[in-house]
This record gives sequence, structure tokens and C-alpha cells, in this order.
Amino acid sequence: MRLFTICFILFTNCCFAQQWQVEVGGGVSGYNGDLSRAAVNFKTLGPSFCANLKYMLPNNFLVLRGGISYGKIQGNDKDNKDPNLVSRNLNFKSNILEGSLIMEVNLVDPTVYDGLPYLFAGVGVFHFNPYTYDHNNTKILLQRLGTEGQGLSEYPNRLMYSRVKVCIPFGLGWKFQVNDKVEFIYELGFRYTNTDYLDDVSSFYADPQVLLAKRGAEAAELAFRGSGSSAGIAGHIRGNPDSKDWYYMTGIKVCFKFGEIFSYNQ
Repeated sequence: MRLFTICFILFTNCCFAQQWQVEVGGGVSGYNGDLSRAAVNFKTLGPSFCANLKYMLPNNFLVLRGGISYGKIQGNDKDNKDPNLVSRNLNFKSNILEGSLIMEVNLVDPTVYDGLPYLFAGVGVFHFNPYTYDHNNTKILLQRLGTEGQGLSEYPNRLMYSRVKVCIPFGLGWKFQVNDKVEFIYELGFRYTNTDYLDDVSSFYADPQVLLAKRGAEAAELAFRGSGSSAGIAGHIRGNPDSKDWYYMTGIKVCFKFGEIFSYNQ
């Protein structure tokens, strides 16, 4: 019983006697993948928003946060410099909804400095759903079409990809203390996604006749949008299966501090 009481006191002091914080922010999100080979392409940017609940651990250097983020990404072969990519003529857009649990590491003591840098890393789960517009300007969801032959018996090694994946968020930022209750934050965060299908492009062209027969004209049309005939493209490289897609979010956040919401005194 004494051991239980001691453990309870330690747990309460560690987990509930800390400074709780709420932050909200907005900025932009971008993407790097098969339709945007440049490290940063401003034409892939879309709006992003986030909301987080945080608490600071007793040493003032570690902050645990959990939250949700939304971003919009896009890519278009017309924005590439490589003429081979331009002639491929593919494009996509996708909304990203992410939930994450992250540890921030303050690089200097926040009780001493009003402005300070920090690093962060964690784990997240995100949902994406790439889409495009056909020649009639109708919005088409791409995953269900299996544009590279995913899910067809002719391509047993090409499985339908999941639209919910695990990601690894990491990055850096700068915090500026306005007063004891408010701070402004600039953050740049990258997401390693472990998927090559953010843009619905990864490996090789499927046979257009197989797509036409098994998935319909819509799938065949959106699998190859280059000029000229699609005959003879089966088996040719469509994307880069050896490189995963990334997305990133950057922007300004406002953090509100609420002090010790719960406390325990022995």
C-alpha cells in the first residue's frame, strides 16, 4: 500500500503539476514526390492549420504535445523542368489530415531566454486521398481507379494502397515569449510518409488495354495523360518507386499557457 501511495504521488507530480498549453496556428503545406522533384516547389503549396495540446515537463527543456493538423498539397508535371516529366502531363491534389504525438526539445532554458530555438520529432497518422480533374473538369478520386494496375490479377505484386498511413514528423522552430501567458512560434516541420502514393504515382505503367477492360475508360485516361497514343507504354517507368513521397508544413502559431491546472502537494 505504501509503494502504491509513493507511485501515485510521483505520477501525479510528474504528469499533472506541469504547465499546460494550448496552441493554434496557420501557414502553408507543400509536397515533394514524383510530380515535384525540386526540394521546395512553391507551386505545390496550399493552406495548413493546426491545433495542439501541450505540457512542459519539470526540467523546462521537454514539451510533450498532441494535436491535429490539416494541409492541402498539389503537384503538376507542367511545373517541372524535365521535358520528360512535362510530357507525362499528370497532376493531383490532396487534403492531408494528421494526428500526431510529438516531443519538443528546447535548446536553451525558457525561464532565462525570451526567444529560443527548439527541435521536435514524434509519430503521426495521416489520411490522404489524391484526386484530379478529367477533360470535363469533373473531380475524380484516383486511388479507387488503380491507375498503375493495383489490385488486378495481371499485376499480383501491385496492391491497392491505403489512404491512411503512419508518418514521422520532425523539424525545428523558434519560440518568442510575449509574456508569462502567451508566446509566438515559427515552425518548419517535415513528414516522412513511408508511402510513394501521395500523388498516385509510383512505379510502372499498366497496359492501357487491361485498364480499359478492367477499370474503365476513366482509369485508362488518367493513367496516361501525355500527348500522342498510349500504345506501347506498358511496363515503362511512370514514377520513382525507390523514393518515398514527403510533405511538410510551416507557419506561425500562438501558444496560450495555463499554468498548473492540476497539482498535488504532499
